[in-house]
Amino acid sequence: MVGLEAHLTKLDSFLCLESDDVKMIGIWGPAGIGKTTIARALFNQLSTGFRLSCFMGTIDVNDYDSKLCLQNKLLSKILNQKDMKIHHLGAIEEWLHNQRVLIVLDDVDDLEQLEVLAKESSWFGHGSRIIVSLNDRKILKAHGINDIYDVDFPSEEEALEILCLSAFKQNSPQDGFEEVAKRVVELCGKLPLGLRVVGSSFYGESEDEWRIQLYGIETNLDRKIENVLRVGYDKLSERHQSLFLHIACFFNHKSVDYVTTMLADSTLDVENGLKTLAAKSLVSTNGWITMHCLLQQLGRQVVVQQGDPGKRQFLVEAKEIRDVLANETGTESVIGISFDISKIETLSISKRAFNRMRNLKFLNFYNGSVSLLEDMEYLPRLRLLYWGSYPRKSLPLTFKPECLVELYMGFSKLEKLWGGIQPLTNLKKINLGYSSNLKEIPNLSKATNLKTLTLTGCESLVEIPSSIWNLQKLEMLYASGCIKLQVIPTNINLASLEEVNMSNCSRLRSFPDISSNIKRLYVAGTMIKEFPASIVGHWCRLDFLQIGSRSLKRLTHVPESVTHLDLRNSDIKMIPDCVIGLPHLVSLLVENCTKLVSIQGHSPSLVTLFADHCISLKSVCCSFHGPISKLMFYNCLKLDKESKRGIIQQSGNKSICLPGKEIPAEFTHQTIGNLITISLAPGCEEAYSTFSRFKACLLLSPIKNFAFNKINCFLRSKGVEISRTTESIYPFVSGGSLSEHLFIFCGDLFPEENRSLMDVTPNEILFDFSSSDVEIVECGVKIFLSSGIEVGYCETGGNRNHHIDGEAEAFKVTQVENSKHTGHWSWLRKLRLGKKKMKNNKTELSSRPVSGFSDLTRGIFIRYQEPEAVELTKDERITDLSSLLCIGSLVVCFFLSVFFGQPLVVSVLLLFSCFFLQMQ
Repeated sequence: MVGLEAHLTKLDSFLCLESDDVKMIGIWGPAGIGKTTIARALFNQLSTGFRLSCFMGTIDVNDYDSKLCLQNKLLSKILNQKDMKIHHLGAIEEWLHNQRVLIVLDDVDDLEQLEVLAKESSWFGHGSRIIVSLNDRKILKAHGINDIYDVDFPSEEEALEILCLSAFKQNSPQDGFEEVAKRVVELCGKLPLGLRVVGSSFYGESEDEWRIQLYGIETNLDRKIENVLRVGYDKLSERHQSLFLHIACFFNHKSVDYVTTMLADSTLDVENGLKTLAAKSLVSTNGWITMHCLLQQLGRQVVVQQGDPGKRQFLVEAKEIRDVLANETGTESVIGISFDISKIETLSISKRAFNRMRNLKFLNFYNGSVSLLEDMEYLPRLRLLYWGSYPRKSLPLTFKPECLVELYMGFSKLEKLWGGIQPLTNLKKINLGYSSNLKEIPNLSKATNLKTLTLTGCESLVEIPSSIWNLQKLEMLYASGCIKLQVIPTNINLASLEEVNMSNCSRLRSFPDISSNIKRLYVAGTMIKEFPASIVGHWCRLDFLQIGSRSLKRLTHVPESVTHLDLRNSDIKMIPDCVIGLPHLVSLLVENCTKLVSIQGHSPSLVTLFADHCISLKSVCCSFHGPISKLMFYNCLKLDKESKRGIIQQSGNKSICLPGKEIPAEFTHQTIGNLITISLAPGCEEAYSTFSRFKACLLLSPIKNFAFNKINCFLRSKGVEISRTTESIYPFVSGGSLSEHLFIFCGDLFPEENRSLMDVTPNEILFDFSSSDVEIVECGVKIFLSSGIEVGYCETGGNRNHHIDGEAEAFKVTQVENSKHTGHWSWLRKLRLGKKKMKNNKTELSSRPVSGFSDLTRGIFIRYQEPEAVELTKDERITDLSSLLCIGSLVVCFFLSVFFGQPLVVSVLLLFSCFFLQMQ
């Protein structure tokens, strides 16, 4: 079994073999995942360590005699006595209470089986281990077994290997079968049993035959797989079986809340039913319901076996649904139809298609449209009506929507839904998005539980009715792109409303004052000219405000609670004072504000600033109060030099984009192209243990079309990838770049989680920058130690001359042969420069070569940021000479002491010399 050793290793922590306590351990997981294989392997591994051991499978308990027989079978096997007979149910305790035993009970499906064979730990001697494998977690809990090993599904790689061992008798796919083999793994849901059975059935078949058989895997279970999986389903109660079929046919991958609401009028007891199905490994629930794809197939096959399509509970096969709707053969048995229209070519529905389906509750038409030549005569009292691209102008006049929980009729030809005031207390979600002919929405005053109303793209809608005043549970209102919308109710306060989107409602003039509880408001692209001063103080929960449009020329009021402000496409010329004063503003977007001239200030809490395509922008205040994550000035070609310099010098930036034609001098390693290698001087490799960050600058070529760009940075040492950084330039307003741009970003040089991968300290790093959309003309890098010190080297990839003109001469720390700075003074100079470094935190290590050194010279250099380089002044040279004379006097004193015996004189001279040196 693939992955068996890993399972056994994980089980070791549950066994605690060194303990003398009696332990009972559960092995739990869905049918077909390999529990028996694991239990058998564990038994084989452990049995030699126990004097008495037994593996028991296929356990059945019906009456007292069968219980006696079961105990007799266990004792006969473990004691190796074939003719053994017992006469009471205390025999196991009687025979084994002082024996150290290993017992594996496989495929237990009833609590009573455990009660018969291992009721109490006291039945067995010290150090005994009882291992139970089963599908039902509730049995383990009821028996007090808390040490439970949950058998996980194999990884993608392991699942592929399981399939290949059965299909090809090797660990990997044969040439040409890679794609189809991965598809089979997907269809089998990585279930080992399914992989082995399907793999064996495909053994020796051609690739074409594999592809032909794929459809069969999707729609029909192999008999062997069905027999194993069906056991769990058959042992469910009738109600739980019904819930299982609802999930398999309709509600797989839906939220628990959604399913509970949809089935609230049923007798299925969804909450307890889900717990039972989860305990038996038939579903998993973590807020969402997930049923394994093979179990889903099992459920659908069970439904198929209910009879003719029109008499089944659920219809899910497209061709069968087409026939039922076209031939009017549906009956009262049908409660759900899930129709993937894309799987058939054409469909024309009879106007009487639903007349006999009086119990239909769930109707789901998706992935296409159908032809409906006449208005339907009848629609049942549905709880779910999901019909995309509905072809008629209205719903049937006889339709009663009082049972509806969710209504989706997006992209429909509807002009209206229904007339009058309907009782809609069950309705929680309405989506009529992109129904371009919709002229009115019904009176919703009785939809008191409605949470979401979506009218996006309803281009004919003029008014949102005042009846929404009663929707006190409404949380989200989406009406963006309603280009004719002019009338919305005002002066109402919906208690639960958190998000309103009316962006690109180009005729909307009135501000949507419908709730003071709104957290996210989108009114960009409207004719709204200002945030009303009268309500600013009441909107204390507003977090995200998008209000930019050409109608917005000034902004005098913004609620102080706003953290994200979007003023894109506005006609403002300066950042409004009310924006600069926002105490919690984190993100400011002013893209395509073509009249914006100056960003003269900003909030002290600002973290990101996007100002792409601000073609008139000249000056930017760069007095940021904290680390900035993003500064984007794409196509801001009028930025002055002072602003550019201030933007580039911002510390702690994650990424910066601005116009520029050359890499700034502060990036000490520079090259043409996208590759740069930085080598550490010999003997200085240990410095890598303290490196923390790098800062890179890329010169990007102009491009014609631009909407999204991704920059990749790979760091490698000796062929091993040690770090990967991906940054995105994504101006919200698309368009090409009119000039070269600089893109600057930071990253971890050597992420902590990858350090264990490096067996030796690297002595060089390759930076590889790439992008699929833009050419990287040049690149530059500088590296920082964790203390903030910049470190550099004398070897870099590329052909560029790394010397920066006008830079003051730096001093090399390590000795360099054939250099005019080497000699008797070099070690003393190093000592003094080292002291200066300790006194000045701004000292940094630079890679720029010293004047007079060849390009091949390698080493670490020291320079000050202010001034740019370190020079020895006249006083410093005098001090150096004095220090040398002192040290020379020490040598003379030593010889006087040795050869002439003048200890007192020597001691005085020594003290004087040491004191003189310390003063330096």
